[in-house]
Amino acid sequence: MMNFRIGHGYDVHALAQGLPLWLGGIRIEHALGCVAHSDGDVLIHALCDALLGAAAIGDIGLHFPDTSEAYKGIDSKILLRRTVELIGRQGYAIGNVDCTLCLQRPKIKPHIPAMRETLASAMGIAPEAVSVKATTTERLGFVGREEGIEAHAVALIFKP
Repeated sequence: MMNFRIGHGYDVHALAQGLPLWLGGIRIEHALGCVAHSDGDVLIHALCDALLGAAAIGDIGLHFPDTSEAYKGIDSKILLRRTVELIGRQGYAIGNVDCTLCLQRPKIKPHIPAMRETLASAMGIAPEAVSVKATTTERLGFVGREEGIEAHAVALIFKP
């Protein structure tokens, strides 16, 4: 019998002029980017939290604190790879992940195939096991005012 576990992750970052926008492991041209200690990839951060939560081994802040100089400006794909290693040490493999970005602009649809490939590669799984979706908030709240961006992720892990 396989031991299945599900985890949910959430992250949010403020947006500011002149910063790079990294989402799902790829850089997207946009006037606004995420304010963060790392590269600010809100999607990967939510995904790391979903995986860590599913394994019940803490969260991204516990393993990769934003108070550490070691993680200043770090590529979030490195954090994702290390997260996969952490859950692997617990005997877990990834079944699938499902991610949702919440932002007004830019349009994400054209970037989804590259995000799926990039995330799958970082996790060592097939792109078919990675779902990325995006939605607006109909101009409501901090996301709608383009003050910030948020991401949700759900991960299914299992012990083979």
